[in-house]
Amino acid sequence: MKLAVSGKGGVGKTTFSALLIRTLDEMGKHVLAIDADPDANLAGAIGIANADKITPISEMKELIYERTEAQPGSIGGFFKLNPKVDDLPETLSAKLNNIKMMRLGGVKKGGSGCICPESTLLRALITHIVLARNEVVVMDMEAGIEHLGRATAKSVDKLIVVVEPGRRSIDTAEHIQYLAAEIGLKQIAVVGNKIRGEQDIAFLKTHLSQFEFIGYIPFDNTLIEADLRGISPFDTDTVAKAHVREMIGKL
Repeated sequence: MKLAVSGKGGVGKTTFSALLIRTLDEMGKHVLAIDADPDANLAGAIGIANADKITPISEMKELIYERTEAQPGSIGGFFKLNPKVDDLPETLSAKLNNIKMMRLGGVKKGGSGCICPESTLLRALITHIVLARNEVVVMDMEAGIEHLGRATAKSVDKLIVVVEPGRRSIDTAEHIQYLAAEIGLKQIAVVGNKIRGEQDIAFLKTHLSQFEFIGYIPFDNTLIEADLRGISPFDTDTVAKAHVREMIGKL
């Protein structure tokens, strides 16, 4: 499976991604986890030691120059549009059990449409990961789908949008759906998070009736405590783990 996870900041997207990754690992799957959200810390949520020491690929200036033959931060000029990336998941990933984790980082110049060495390397890497890898891939995206292009989007098995009961979360989900449609990504599903009861489920179903829901995660103080303590939500006794396992069955 090739899965991308998106949603508004603060909805629990990275927590859900970490639970998904660790559950797949527990089920015996080999998982390639991609942190594609510059503001997230997927490594810490998974439970990888020294997560704060992992350098984002977009900040590896020597690597970018070696692979694209252009200095990072430069716009225009000549550089390789198809840099070698197939060795990077093995050489640049942090590991835990059957999980390999890579942190992409952000491209600070030129916005999402930047034609620069950093964005070119990241796009080539994502294309390789989605089209050529044979393990389960889970990508924790920012509130959008910036790193996906048309070729990769059509090969993503499911874009999972995490939402919480709230107007802004719903607006973000609809915006993500619009962006996905522009590049031909039609396999979209929704996970409801921080659910306090049936009224929250009814609220989400009413306002996102065009989406397929694959499950709901109850509001759980255990997950908040895990974040405060800096431990993986999977290493707690949260009920969310059982719900995520059910969702994997549906996927």
